[in-house]
Amino acid sequence: MKSKEKKDILIIFGKKVCELRKSKGYSQEQLAFKAGLHRTYIGMIERAEKNITLINIQKIAKALDIPIKNLFI
Repeated sequence: MKSKEKKDILIIFGKKVCELRKSKGYSQEQLAFKAGLHRTYIGMIERAEKNITLINIQKIAKALDIPIKNLFI
């Protein structure tokens, strides 16, 4: 996988997390608290600065009360 393709998937994922977070009316801080993560980590995910782990994807999905697959569609 090329570097640009790697960055593209991070951008798409980050935008989706941001969209779903806002649709729930959560701030980054609120989502981070619910997911057991740090607020700056959520911001880094949304800005495509972090390559998130599957475990943290699960935590975010649970905090948003959605199936994991909804983070990818």
